[in-house]
Parts: sequence; structure tokens; C-alpha cells
Amino acid sequence: MTVAIDGPAGTGKSTVAQRVARSADLFYLNSGNFYRAITWHILKEEIDPEDFPSVIEAARTLELEIWPHGVVVNGDKLRRQLREESVDAHVAGVSSSPQVREIVNAHLRRIATRRDIIAERRDMTTVVFPDAEVKVYLDASIESRAKRRYEDLGKTIPLDDVRERISERDQIDTTKAVGRLKIDPSALYIDSSHLTINQVCEIVLNAIFSEKKRNTSTGALGQS
Repeated sequence: MTVAIDGPAGTGKSTVAQRVARSADLFYLNSGNFYRAITWHILKEEIDPEDFPSVIEAARTLELEIWPHGVVVNGDKLRRQLREESVDAHVAGVSSSPQVREIVNAHLRRIATRRDIIAERRDMTTVVFPDAEVKVYLDASIESRAKRRYEDLGKTIPLDDVRERISERDQIDTTKAVGRLKIDPSALYIDSSHLTINQVCEIVLNAIFSEKKRNTSTGALGQS
């Protein structure tokens, strides 16, 4: 089974995906780690992150696999390396390449053919897994998202500044040429503005279990 979650920044997609993964016995497929793994590799090989032809060629030759704590790159298990400051500084640029994104998407799809997964990003239901058995669009008002992020940051940044940053991120996500955020008409739409994380997880889990039950019933009928 493949479960895909989309939605704007600050809606709790990662938290929901990780909690649901544990409850539904799914593997949480962290797509961001793949971009970090590619970035780590090109820096290790002293490839200029802004030399996109070289970055793309290097990404194409990598053997990428998953393990419970990170990504395996050409046999090397990466975990802490994925969060190095140098990776943080360049991963956004590397992930902006349409060719690199398609390379990562191909790896994600390959992995999803071998195991039950849940994945979240801003184009999971529309680009990466358009045929996912369960598709969710997790939304929330900008005010509620700003308040959540404000709390997460320990109230160290003025709420107005947090709200402005999220608004700017929304503008970028909904207008960029590749991986643009949009609502898949077939996705389960959840407005979490007035819901707790646990309530959102319950809704998603119900959708997953309903789909599993439907598939089981269909399979049973097909065998009779």
C-alpha cells in the first residue's frame, strides 16, 4: 500500500506521517533525506553544487536505498551526515533541479513497489504517487499554521514574522514550475485548523484501514 500526503508548510505533515506509519505498520519514506544524500555525496566528491550538469550526472550514478534511520548511498549508511551544516547550506539548491527531482522520484516509486509506505511532500499525490491507494491533502488556515510554528519555535520570533514567512512560502510553493503545490481532486481533504495532531492521525488511519478492508473484500470476492 502507498499512502501519500500533500499540503502547505506548517500543517504537520511529517508528524502525522510518522505517527500513522507506526500505527498502520507502514514505512515512513522521507523524500527529503534522498536530496540530502545526493547533496552529501556531491560535496564529498568536491562537485560544485551549482554545476547542475555534474550534479545531475552524479545523482544518476548513485545507488540509493533506505534503512530505518536514513539513506544508504553506494553501500554507506548515512544518518548524522544528512544533517551536516554543509548539507543544510546546499540541499535547497540541489533539490531545485527538475532532473534531480525526477531521479529522486524514480527511487521513491521503486521503493514503494517493494513495501508498504507513507510519504509526504508538496507534490506526493499529484506527481510522485498519483496512483496511491490513499491520498491526503492536509490543510490549515495561515493563522493556525503560524500559531503552531510560533509555539514550536518557543515564541522566539514575533508571530507576525512567522505568519509572513509562511505566507511567502505558500506563494513559492503554489507558483513554482516544478513540484507545484495543488490539491488532487481525488485526495481526502483535511482542514486541521481546529484539530489536534491525534485527531488528524485518526482520520488518516480510518481512511487507510477502510482502504485495506475494501481491498481485502475485493480480493476475497475475486477468488470466489
